[in-house]
Amino acid sequence: MLKETTSPDRLVLGARDVRFDWSELPRHWVPGEPLATHLMNVLHLLLPAGERWFVEVFRQALPLIEDEDLRRDVLGFIGQEALHARAHTEVLEHFTEQGLDCRPFTDQMEWFFSVLLGDRPRLRGRAEAEWLVSRLALIAAIEHVTAFMGDWILNAEGLDRAGCDPTMLDLLRWHGAEEVEHRSVAFDLYRHVDGRHLRRVQAMAVVAPMLFVLWRKGVRFLYSIDGELAGVPLPRARDVRGPASRGVTPALPHLGRKVLRYLSRGYHPSMEGDTDQAVAYLASSPAARAAEGRTA
Repeated sequence: MLKETTSPDRLVLGARDVRFDWSELPRHWVPGEPLATHLMNVLHLLLPAGERWFVEVFRQALPLIEDEDLRRDVLGFIGQEALHARAHTEVLEHFTEQGLDCRPFTDQMEWFFSVLLGDRPRLRGRAEAEWLVSRLALIAAIEHVTAFMGDWILNAEGLDRAGCDPTMLDLLRWHGAEEVEHRSVAFDLYRHVDGRHLRRVQAMAVVAPMLFVLWRKGVRFLYSIDGELAGVPLPRARDVRGPASRGVTPALPHLGRKVLRYLSRGYHPSMEGDTDQAVAYLASSPAARAAEGRTA
């Protein structure tokens, strides 16, 4: 049986107005590891459109929430996700300035989330409500992935040993810590409005292969536009074994086991990550501390 790693959280979720200076970011910010760099750069390709989609779907779900604690958590989640989207968009803007034009890929992501998974104006009544619940189930599955990825990045000592760029590492760990901090919100919202186990399993059956395909496509796209990698063969899935063995990317078997945890009837997101660790990092993060100072 799965066991919770921490007690249920009653944090007051709040958005941190973080800012990052990308002027000194090297092209391959994990030194000597272009594959590891671009594996994580895929986050910048996927997240702005995806997190704006999260925000819109959750706003539509607000009238369905009858629990005030959950409503407060959902509003905190919306604020955090909106700033995540902004932070990753600013990285993309820096990439463009450095000659890496990611718009051909990110335009596809905008279509994917805003059209394919967006509102369907022709739906009415029960069909419209079911489409909203289906998207909430998808978001809960995606948030499971972001939670265990957030936990991984907080504990990825291999990135420290590799001399990873400190600003990028702070962005990833700030984001990862907030994913751990709000890891239960999407699941609890889905459970509040529907909660059927079969639909939750079906959502993960869509999300897991979808993310694998998008990640593979994103890495290959980044290799194709990275002039420093001209002539280098496009990476294959098995090529991840090298960076994973050095602790600079997650290992695929580890990711697979984490995905399977979600299918258990007894699963709850509090089984992933450690809230105390996430809060401790947010208290020490240079960007989060600077944001707190601006707010004060």
